[in-house]
Amino acid sequence: MEPIYTIDELNQRIKYLETRQDDEWCAIKNQVDEIKENLKPLNLIRNTVEEINETVGFKSHMAQSAISIAIGYVAKRFIVGKGDSMFKGILGSVVQLIVTNLVSKPHESSDEEESSKYEPSQE
Repeated sequence: MEPIYTIDELNQRIKYLETRQDDEWCAIKNQVDEIKENLKPLNLIRNTVEEINETVGFKSHMAQSAISIAIGYVAKRFIVGKGDSMFKGILGSVVQLIVTNLVSKPHESSDEEESSKYEPSQE
């Protein structure tokens, strides 16, 4: 940093540093929001399924659907357990259907990230 000799230079430097501080604070808040989004249970499950697909090399929709159904079944057993009543059976099936559909849907934020990579930055 070069030395400051006048009040105008000092005021300009203060404004510059305040702007820089605001920009950095906004970046930190955005990173915290992104971390919170990634730590949601549904996103953790989706990310795990995506990593399994990439690692094992599942490319077909059939394999991805099978994984989604399996995760739905595990969620049903975890949440409802083995139930003898008809209500628990219906509730378990609904839970399984919801989890299977949520896991099988593509991850929306990754689409937004991909599109933002190709947009020109405004810096």
